[in-house]
Amino acid sequence: MGGLPCIRGLRIPAETVMVMIANRMSEDEILEAYPDLEPDDIQEALLFAAQSVRERQLPFMESA
Repeated sequence: MGGLPCIRGLRIPAETVMVMIANRMSEDEILEAYPDLEPDDIQEALLFAAQSVRERQLPFMESA
């Protein structure tokens, strides 16, 4: 998949699952759209995203 992190080698990019979550899709809707996924795969995608953000330095913005 062009170097994109995928779910369990299924060729489903973790980003795809994260976008679905961001679009407020339910776990059931995601699993229906991608029947090869399991509930644990969605949780792993969330953990991957959290770790990815943690590893980067984000700019600190002061509130007004």
